[in-house]
Amino acid sequence: MKLLVLTPSLKDRHREAIIEKAGSYDVEVCFAASEDEIPSDFSEPDIIYGFGVKTAQNCRTLKWMCVPWAGVDSLMKPGVFANDECVLTNSSGAYGVSIAEHIIAVTLMMMRHLTTYHEEILKGNWGWERYHQDSIKDSRITVLGTGDIGCTFATRARSFEPAGIVGVSRSGVCERFDFDKMLKTDDLDSVLPDTDLLVMSLPGTDETVNILNRERIMSMSQGAYIVNVGRGSAIDDDALCDALESGHLGGASLDVFKTEPLPEESRLWKTKNLLITPHVAGNLTLDHTLNKNVDMFLEDMDNFFNDRPLKNKVDRSRGY
Repeated sequence: MKLLVLTPSLKDRHREAIIEKAGSYDVEVCFAASEDEIPSDFSEPDIIYGFGVKTAQNCRTLKWMCVPWAGVDSLMKPGVFANDECVLTNSSGAYGVSIAEHIIAVTLMMMRHLTTYHEEILKGNWGWERYHQDSIKDSRITVLGTGDIGCTFATRARSFEPAGIVGVSRSGVCERFDFDKMLKTDDLDSVLPDTDLLVMSLPGTDETVNILNRERIMSMSQGAYIVNVGRGSAIDDDALCDALESGHLGGASLDVFKTEPLPEESRLWKTKNLLITPHVAGNLTLDHTLNKNVDMFLEDMDNFFNDRPLKNKVDRSRGY
């Protein structure tokens, strides 16, 4: 069997661990920086660890593809896999720490107007103006999407002593005890008016498109904050811009967008009180994330070759 690794962020120790594990199952390994650099003798691998869409579309021998990130919505389209029986797994569970820290960071930046002060300092202005500050302490937090990212954030946010943390998910059930209350997505409207900070960490599915529409944005409490680290398709961009410009929202932070890179003509670039980051909340630059990502792949490799269920198998009917 052949394993094609298309994850260029790996370090030597990760490559060595993959080679050792693959060797125990008599599997050949090829590391390639991109699909354009795949040698001809690995054009039809049995396993891919990485994002190999072109290969998957043309390779009927592909049995398993593990992508090194959590979101797989781009792989849910018909025709992505030449072999319809190919198992797809993701790396959900590897990014909780990185993205939770990002959420905390941008929340504090918005609530304490750190970007505004920084802009003035860059201009050489001391800035005697003192802006009103908000705090995570005593705030009412709603987490829309209670997977690994949402739960890991909730655990860390708890130390800031918020008034409460409500989790909202498709099922309304969470196995972890990070929330004061859990609600189903159908009950989202009931909690938004009492939300000071809305954290969105949803997968990209048909059900989540524009889930935060104009009506829901305007139902949020005056001066509330929004952080989206899930998928850009979950928010009505124009409604968000209007709410920020009018002052109804205190601020918003977006790390994900409907179109990436964000087009130059996008209204979002010039909307006040909007903090934009270029989809960097979760990536493979943090050692913890990279180590866990590889460990999860190696664990599922054991499962794959021992005919056990893969832990991170994607449910294609749900899209995650």
